[in-house]
Amino acid sequence: MKGVKYTDIYDYLKDKILNLDFKPGEKLPSETELTTMFNVSRNTVRRAISQLAFEGFVTSMHGKGVFVLEQKQLKFLVGGLQSFKEASLSNTITFSTKVELFETIQINEKLSKKTNFNIDSEVIHILRSRNIDGERTILDINYFSKDILKDLTKEIAENSIYEYIESSLNLKIAGAQKIISIEPASEYDKKYLDLKNYNLVAIIKNYVYLEDGLLFEYTESRHRPDKFTFSTFAKRL
Repeated sequence: MKGVKYTDIYDYLKDKILNLDFKPGEKLPSETELTTMFNVSRNTVRRAISQLAFEGFVTSMHGKGVFVLEQKQLKFLVGGLQSFKEASLSNTITFSTKVELFETIQINEKLSKKTNFNIDSEVIHILRSRNIDGERTILDINYFSKDILKDLTKEIAENSIYEYIESSLNLKIAGAQKIISIEPASEYDKKYLDLKNYNLVAIIKNYVYLEDGLLFEYTESRHRPDKFTFSTFAKRL
């Protein structure tokens, strides 16, 4: 296969895992088999395996091979930048989004300190409850720059804002600063989430930037604590 990249091998293996062609506990094809199959170097295969391991799909056992891990909880990559739609599809779950609030507001001093947007700038303020397998377990509180996303609609917010930004606006999302905390459930959480007996929520606060360094989003993603695992990868130097 001419021009095969490690991402092609990654996509192939990930699809096989998600479709249960490779089941939890099952061994993946060896490096030798994959290099022959895709006509690539071992380093290319290793990059694909490394990415799958980083995302929690597989684990390597020295001298034995690479094995598929069981996906028990919905995983969001702390070190990555995924939309809810992307994370849900990668976790093979039934999901839906409901826009509870969609409005344009002006940033005051209090919101400026919270979001890092300039005072008096306009933002689109959105509340979105995320239903996963029949339960509302995530509440996203979004603030998007009105200057950048002036044509954003409720319908787009119900589908994927990131898909709209990258595919329709042709803007590149560069990265985000993330802050993770555990906090008491707010009135919003109690209203829009199926909290059961939980009185705490896990929160990821995201300050998200375009490739030119411009802040375009502040989001608080508020999660019911029993349903989610936040995954990252740390390398010892």
